[in-house]
Amino acid sequence: MKKKWLTGTAAMVLLTGMLAGCGNSNTGSNGANTNADASADGNAAKTEDAVNLRLYTYGTEEAYNWKATLDAYHTANPKVTVELVQLSEKGDTQEATKKLDLAAASSEQIDVLMFSDAAAYSQRVALGMAASLDEFIAKDGYKVEEDYKVDTHLNGKVYALPGKFNPWYVLLNKDHLDEAGLAVPSDWTWDEFADYAKKLTKGDGATKRYGTYFHGPQNGGWMEFLKLMLENQPQNSEFLKPDGSSNLDDPNFKATLELRLRMEKEDKSSVPYSDMISQKLAYRNQFFNQSVSMLTIGSWMNTEIGGTDKVPLTFNVAVAPFPKNNPGDETGLTPVTTDYVAVSETSKNKEEAYKFVRWYTTEGQVVQGKNIPAWNGVKNEQIASIIDTILAGTKNPELVDKATLVDTLVNSKASQIIAPASYQAEVYKAINEEYEKLILGNQDIDATVENAKKRVDEIVAANKK
Repeated sequence: MKKKWLTGTAAMVLLTGMLAGCGNSNTGSNGANTNADASADGNAAKTEDAVNLRLYTYGTEEAYNWKATLDAYHTANPKVTVELVQLSEKGDTQEATKKLDLAAASSEQIDVLMFSDAAAYSQRVALGMAASLDEFIAKDGYKVEEDYKVDTHLNGKVYALPGKFNPWYVLLNKDHLDEAGLAVPSDWTWDEFADYAKKLTKGDGATKRYGTYFHGPQNGGWMEFLKLMLENQPQNSEFLKPDGSSNLDDPNFKATLELRLRMEKEDKSSVPYSDMISQKLAYRNQFFNQSVSMLTIGSWMNTEIGGTDKVPLTFNVAVAPFPKNNPGDETGLTPVTTDYVAVSETSKNKEEAYKFVRWYTTEGQVVQGKNIPAWNGVKNEQIASIIDTILAGTKNPELVDKATLVDTLVNSKASQIIAPASYQAEVYKAINEEYEKLILGNQDIDATVENAKKRVDEIVAANKK
């Protein structure tokens, strides 16, 4: 997989040459579209007293409050200017990643870069795009695994610091729960989740309301929905083990398949997979249009949970924690997403870039006011006020049960984060394809587990040669 990726990067260098005359529009820190000029060697002009840093990000102004955040940094650091290069106007991480790779291949000045997931982080570290931060961290005298809720070590080194802390949770239509006489769970299992979904399902045909909706897997993405009973485990929470070997013989993988199959085919309480694919369903619409009563999703939804202009909220919402497998299991373990904020290996101002990254992932997260920070400097008692700030940016915060949201976030903790293998995308694609055969009725669960494990073992073996 790594060799294929490098080949793709080389191809992008050729593509860059063909597109060189096209130009590209970036969004500056003042929110306006700019085309930032770099000096002849691809680096921004730097005087003895002034430093210009270029931050490449997929984050939109709406989701990241960039203007206020960068203004705060500029006020505290008047000799440093952080220029925002916005890679996707709609916050599309795939689009942004392609543009970031193209920018790197064309030797644009990049000082700070953000990755949206562990796979993108791992792959680009392998390509040499991110600088090690170990020297700076040692000088500052802290440990990432102690200062942050997310440990970003890769092969024993740190190449990025985590920004937001987005644990997964379950959004609930509280009106539907009240109608069914169901309480908002503060601690529950997947069996109880399935029971809720069955009781919340109502009607038939085109107007049927389902208990829940699973937004994946699809096209090798959204694979979290095939790891439901792996992700809440303290160890071995991925399809691959830390040594890169297959973890598909873990009984919790098969149990996840059984749960998905039972809820769709027997209980008929989850939106059919075929509908999701053929109709290209959107999880926001499914929940906010009240087509489903429960949605398992990441807490990036905090900024939208109270409704937006695009997706208004017209009912009461509550939040429940990510379900456990068994009643006696540890509470609060859940998959967690974050922003991996790195210093570019090609930056001529690595120390200043690191200082910004450290500020942004600590005090800057509080200034930004859009997410719960991964920084442990924010105490649990501060979470409620941060949530108040986040909800204030939505249209109907009064419809959100803030207490259940805060309790869920405070009690959430990350499962072991396993650094993705360079061949992770191949693994995802193979498992996705075997799942489709299962859910579309072309093979049973035992064959699905056996075939998925065989294909993954072959991928692992091929990449170790």
